[in-house]
This record gives sequence, C-alpha cells and structure tokens, in this order.
Amino acid sequence: MRAVLVDRGAPANLSLGEAEEPTPAPSEAMVRVEVISLNRGEVRRAQTAEAGFNPGWDLAGTVERAAADGTGPQAGARVVGLLPSGAWAELVAVPTNSLAELPESVSLELAATLPVAGLTALYALEKGGGLIGRSVLVTGASGGAGNFGIQLARLSGAHVVALLRREEHEELAKEAGAHQVAVGEDAGSAERFGPYHLVLESVGGKVLGDAIGMLAPGVTCVSFGVSGGTEATFDVRSFYFTGAAKLYGFILFHEVLAHPASDGLARLARLVAEGRLEPQVSVEGSWNEISDVAQRLLDRGYTGKAVLRVGGY
Repeated sequence: MRAVLVDRGAPANLSLGEAEEPTPAPSEAMVRVEVISLNRGEVRRAQTAEAGFNPGWDLAGTVERAAADGTGPQAGARVVGLLPSGAWAELVAVPTNSLAELPESVSLELAATLPVAGLTALYALEKGGGLIGRSVLVTGASGGAGNFGIQLARLSGAHVVALLRREEHEELAKEAGAHQVAVGEDAGSAERFGPYHLVLESVGGKVLGDAIGMLAPGVTCVSFGVSGGTEATFDVRSFYFTGAAKLYGFILFHEVLAHPASDGLARLARLVAEGRLEPQVSVEGSWNEISDVAQRLLDRGYTGKAVLRVGGY
C-alpha cells in the first residue's frame, strides 16, 4: 500500500512511498483512509525520526473490515480515528476505542480535524470543571487546538480570552467565539482580563510563566505545547500564595488511556453535526502535497488545520 514515510531527501522529510499492509488485532478495525490531517507535533517528529518511519495521528475514512471481537463500527461505516503513529496510509488498523462513527452530515474533511486538536481542547477543558461564568485563557489561539479551545470554552459558558502573536489573526479568534483578544509575544496583554479560572496553554516559554501568575485560587493551567520555548520561569512565591493553583502537564496519548478517544470523538462529531462546532480548515489538497503542506506548517504559513485527501498519483 502507499503511505507517507520519513524521507531525508524530501522537503519537511516527508514523501509518499510503499509500506506493508497492517494486520489488525482482534480489537482493531481495518479502515480505508480517505482524509488525513496534519499536526505540528507529528511533523516535528518526522524531522528526527529514522528514514521509512510512517507518521500520522489523525484519519477519517471507511471501515473495510470490522474488529473480529465484535466491538466498534461495522464494515461500511464512515469513521474518524486516532493513532499514535501510522495514520498517514491507505489502510490502517485502528483500535475500536480510538474510533467513532460519523453522523451522515459530517464530511470526512471536517472529521479529520478532530482527533488531536479537538480531543486536546475537549479533554484539557474538562480539567477546569464547571466553566459557566468563569474566565478561560486560550494561548496559541490561532492554531487548531486553540481554535477548538475557544469554541468549546464558549459552548461551556465560559468568558473566553484568546492570546495571539499576530494582530491579523484577531478576527479569526473573534469568529471562533473569543470575548476578548490579547496580542503579544508574551502573555502580559492578557493580564488585564484575568484572573483566570482555567488556562489552555500551548506556547510555553515566557507565555507559560506569565500565565501561571494569572491564575485564580484553586484552578489549573493545562500545559500541552511548547511552540514558543521549552523553558519557563515564574514567581514561585506568588504561585503558592495564590492557593491550590495547579500546573497540569497534558499529553493526549496518556489521557486517552483513561478517557477513550472513541467517546470524545463521538461527542465532537455530534457537535459538528449540530452546527455548534465549526472546524477551521485553512488548507485542503491531496496527500501528494504532503511535503509542501508540512513545511508550511513548520513555517507557520497558515492558521487552523490542513486536511489532505488520500489517493491519486
């Protein structure tokens, strides 16, 4: 079968090649992949992975063979799924607890945006408990997870503040549902809207350090990215005198061990079907363009999500 593979001679280290078809375990369905979505984390991994590695987390397609143990969607079902690697291929074996059947009105292109970005936003927001009337800060708000975070926080009844690096992305954040937008390389511009009852933090560096100082007592800053730097400093005295404030390290593939992706994906797909959640797709194309689109993602050449249709030569 054809698959996206790490190729040291290609732009962004990615190109199409040949791979062996998977052999599903009893609890896995065989899925014919029709659309994939890109995330910064998997593209960055491709920059250091060995040649021939098959990356990919997000997929949408059709079940070709149901799981042998009888769980999950049946053959012919349109599905969205999450894998720790290997999703960028024509055929994939997906555990049924990482697979959700799609409502008829949800396109595969929209569904493919949901696994990593949507689940990250959904499960990170749940660390904040009840959010009605609470203030939530979403950093890195122009990215896929940030956009979903704004929308889902607004749906949860929160007062949402979006933090962006660039002024030209302000309208996108407002369209997603942000009540206020702060712009800057650090989080200082968001301080006037705090304190915050939950922070969804994907930038790291100085932004994380600033955000920790804006927490209300007893609440959480959920850290799930380091796009702006891997080291942060903060006022420890101020942090512990806030009272029961928490910094939570969030890794999606750890979270889904306790909270299966199938549940979250079904919830997100239902919100899309109801018109209450609108994935922001900025780039659409063929997976023949994987090198170019991945490099544009590394270069911050677009906001939101990129989806690529599988197939074609």
